[in-house]
Amino acid sequence: MKRSDFADLMAFAVIAEERSFTRAGNRLGISSSALSHAMRQLEERLDAKLLNRTTRSVAPTAAGERLLARLQPALQEIGDGLEELADEHTGPSGLVRINTHHSAAALYVVPKLQALRQTYPGITLDITTNEGLVDIVSAGYDAGIRNGEQLAQDMVAVRIGPDYRTVVVATPEYLETAPAIAGPQDLVQQACIAYRMSTSSTLLRWQFQRGSRTFDVAIKPTFITNDMDLLIEATLQGIGVGYLLREQVATHLACGRLVELLPRWSVRHTGSFLYYPGRRQMRPAVRAVIDMLRYDGRA
Repeated sequence: MKRSDFADLMAFAVIAEERSFTRAGNRLGISSSALSHAMRQLEERLDAKLLNRTTRSVAPTAAGERLLARLQPALQEIGDGLEELADEHTGPSGLVRINTHHSAAALYVVPKLQALRQTYPGITLDITTNEGLVDIVSAGYDAGIRNGEQLAQDMVAVRIGPDYRTVVVATPEYLETAPAIAGPQDLVQQACIAYRMSTSSTLLRWQFQRGSRTFDVAIKPTFITNDMDLLIEATLQGIGVGYLLREQVATHLACGRLVELLPRWSVRHTGSFLYYPGRRQMRPAVRAVIDMLRYDGRA
């Protein structure tokens, strides 16, 4: 391969990502006209049209998409190799992208950020929260975090926290005037705060367990939100009864701002795991983040 071919292929990958000659040129330090000319020469050498151009945008053709699918992993490997060489002298550094659900980010990632910054000041952690399942490889993430039962079989998984337990909570002030709650069936008479799943738009089921029997209870929500922080705040304000993970409200339970209800019906869920593809060579920065987040077995 000629050196010019490699440079043009790398430029093609950036154009395909940015969907713009102007933005790609800004990243590469090349004028958009020079970049467009280089792409036409590349297409002539390959005898294939790689990009569809309009006055407003540019996008890969079917042939361009096939080339990109082979090209991106190779460029990623080259970039990782160069970064690994640099890390031998300066320590782990660079951007580490993780896709996670909100609860794990709040409970297990954010509390470790200060230690991560002090130990590895060259690492930048980029966290995206998403309640649904994401193909982390095709989306360009280094790793993902999900509950254990949601993990794909071909991923390497590292536990980052203990198992979860559900909890029904309310403020003492709310309970003073609310109907008595002796069992899950009494929740139908309560003002309940429901969580709407962002991915499916359905309401999170209020699930309970007694012995080996697991069952759902239909509630009548007085307030619905897809923001977990807002749900917790509404519960703290005495709007109604909340259904959460115990870990999310542990400090509020400890200080008495919230009261746990129906503890004998609590459901246990497999805890959160960080996962990543085992076939990809791991950058030192990613390994450092994994080791920092790894669960040490202490509750």
